[in-house]
Amino acid sequence: MTRTRLGHDHPDVATTLNNLGLLYNSMGRYDQAEPLSHQALEMRKQLLGENHPDVATSLNNLAFLYKSMERYDQAEPLFQQAFELFKQLLGQEHPHVATSLNNLAGLYNSMGRYDQAEPLYQQALEIRKQLLGHHHPDVATSLNNLAGLYNSMGRYDQAEPLFQQAFELFKQLLGQEHPHVATSLNNLAALYYNQGRYDQAEPLYQQALEIRKQRLGENHPDVATSLNNLAALYKSMERYDQAEPLLVQALEIRKQLLGHDHPHVATSLNNLAFLYDEMGRYDQAEPLYHQALEMRKQLLGENHPDVATSLNNLAFLYKSMGRYDQAEPLYQQALEMIKQLLGHHHPDVATSLNGLANLYDEMGRYDQAEPLYQQALEMRKQLLGHHHPDVASSFNNLALLYYNQGRYDEAEPLYQQALELYKQRLAHHHPLVATSLNNLALLYSSMGRYDEAEPLYQQALEMEKQLLGHDHPHVGTSLNNLAELYRYQGRYDQAEHLYQQALDILEHRLGSNHPNTVTCRENLESLRNDLSQ
Repeated sequence: MTRTRLGHDHPDVATTLNNLGLLYNSMGRYDQAEPLSHQALEMRKQLLGENHPDVATSLNNLAFLYKSMERYDQAEPLFQQAFELFKQLLGQEHPHVATSLNNLAGLYNSMGRYDQAEPLYQQALEIRKQLLGHHHPDVATSLNNLAGLYNSMGRYDQAEPLFQQAFELFKQLLGQEHPHVATSLNNLAALYYNQGRYDQAEPLYQQALEIRKQRLGENHPDVATSLNNLAALYKSMERYDQAEPLLVQALEIRKQLLGHDHPHVATSLNNLAFLYDEMGRYDQAEPLYHQALEMRKQLLGENHPDVATSLNNLAFLYKSMGRYDQAEPLYQQALEMIKQLLGHHHPDVATSLNGLANLYDEMGRYDQAEPLYQQALEMRKQLLGHHHPDVASSFNNLALLYYNQGRYDEAEPLYQQALELYKQRLAHHHPLVATSLNNLALLYSSMGRYDEAEPLYQQALEMEKQLLGHDHPHVGTSLNNLAELYRYQGRYDQAEHLYQQALDILEHRLGSNHPNTVTCRENLESLRNDLSQ
């Protein structure tokens, strides 16, 4: 209609094309969005000249599309052109310049180039404060963005006050029940989730969900996102019975709103599959992982970071099932794809190296696992800093490799470094601290240093009871570990009692056929057989 009234070459036609492109981008219909965004850009250049604010806006929009598609190498020059054009036309200190700085910083954040993102986010924040005053929604947005970067970098102590400031500012400016307030609650909850402060994260995720339902309706993409976030929290707490219905709801909302073939639907399929994988329900996980993988290939192309993620997830499933010959080529494909798409030095490359190394470790191919673990560790130190929780995870992984090889003297300092780093960055009471205590205790037990192992096992057990509840699967695993120690020491009645407690928890929470339950049952049966002879 716009073309009929105004002709094909009119600025309003370009605006309509641009708006339609934005709509298709939000719907995940990228193949339809791209030509419209290009047309809008070319029309504006032709009608308004190369140096016009609307041309800069079109460059930004096209860059956003490429960022959504994770075609970062195409997004970056467009964001940079838009930034330079806004600076040239509007001056260094204009709200559009701040927005452009923010956009470019967001791209670098997504690419793992945190050192380039930080100063841009800081500049955008300062410009907005200066031009708009300290109490403005755009200032709150900048605070959120900078906090999100620090959260990604594991600099949680810097992220928290910024998230809190943004939350208070949005509440004050927009009211208690505004969608931006829900987003701020969600961001702060995500920070607490990363820190293992689950009791603080849960009510915030729930509040965000309720606000979104009330303000946006029960069937809205942001409601599906909130359901997913709360489910992820419950999955980490192994409250699987609460996580599953939330993931199913999120999947159904996305199918209804976005259609059955949409990237967000693929993400929901992946999330549900990951839950089933963790629960040991492998037969339900596998077809969902396959569906997510095929959908991503179809919608995003064969070479896309989300396709690599799907390959990694399917490989993890096959590793869990002991189907190592199927897992290996998937891990290798994912690693090569991520290197090609994101560069050889990216946090996701370190994660892929770690996954492949873990497979080789489980297969006993230690000579292949070790250099990959070491590469992942060095990359994480370089990209994330020496004190990031992912660095602690790499220490743990390398220590486990050495433990499996009987290289106990090399494993011990790595386990100790991981434990100290987790305590320093995540607080002294965190599930990963409990895991590290368990790892170190298992090492000491294997070395016959039982007097050093016992207090660590007990600390881990008490911490898990306090953080996760007395009937949590991790508590069951810790009881099993302590029972093993007592068995080695000949304290058989104490061992039997703990094995039975562990088995009761694991059967109740994970089911009789879960691998952890089977291991515990076999341990108890083996002890009773020994005692009966």
